[in-house]
Amino acid sequence: MRGHEADAEGGDRREAKAPDRLYEALASSQRLGMLGGRPIPEVVTHAEAFVVALDGAHGVVIDLGSGGGVPGLVIADRRPDLELVLVDRRATRTDHLQRLVGRLGWSTRVRVVTAEAARLADFLDGPVDVVVARGFGSPRATLRAAAPLLRPGGRLVVSEPPVAGLSDVGDRWPADLSTFSLERASSPDRRVAVFTRAG
Repeated sequence: MRGHEADAEGGDRREAKAPDRLYEALASSQRLGMLGGRPIPEVVTHAEAFVVALDGAHGVVIDLGSGGGVPGLVIADRRPDLELVLVDRRATRTDHLQRLVGRLGWSTRVRVVTAEAARLADFLDGPVDVVVARGFGSPRATLRAAAPLLRPGGRLVVSEPPVAGLSDVGDRWPADLSTFSLERASSPDRRVAVFTRAG
């Protein structure tokens, strides 16, 4: 959660929250091989595209294939009003994520689940508001796993691959999204694709 303080004119300005705790958490994931080798500030900047795409979102957000905690931990840091569920099928990763969530003091609003995506509904109270995925799987696999978890009108935000010079990164998505009960929505950032659940 970001603090506030008054500036010299008495106005409110954001306190420069030391990103150290989040950056240290993600760096520990990187040291354990759960996050690629990109510099952590770049990883966080890329994950902020998810935060922008969640404008107006509320409720529960699932991070499918959370791995080392991206984008889930960045979303939790930037949007403390949301409830996060970080999901990975590998217990070594979820054990690590659970420790990070505790260290960051987010245990009341961030839950960690060890489960295959196909069985994730068994761990939820019902459909959720948002699903995010970064590097989860192929476009079809991601849509197939995420769509059943969303409430009608719910949002799916998926990382697009960093392809230089590609004019329309959306070409990788299936033309017939109705198979997944999804519709393409506009994205505020080309680094992520956004879909909404029909119905």
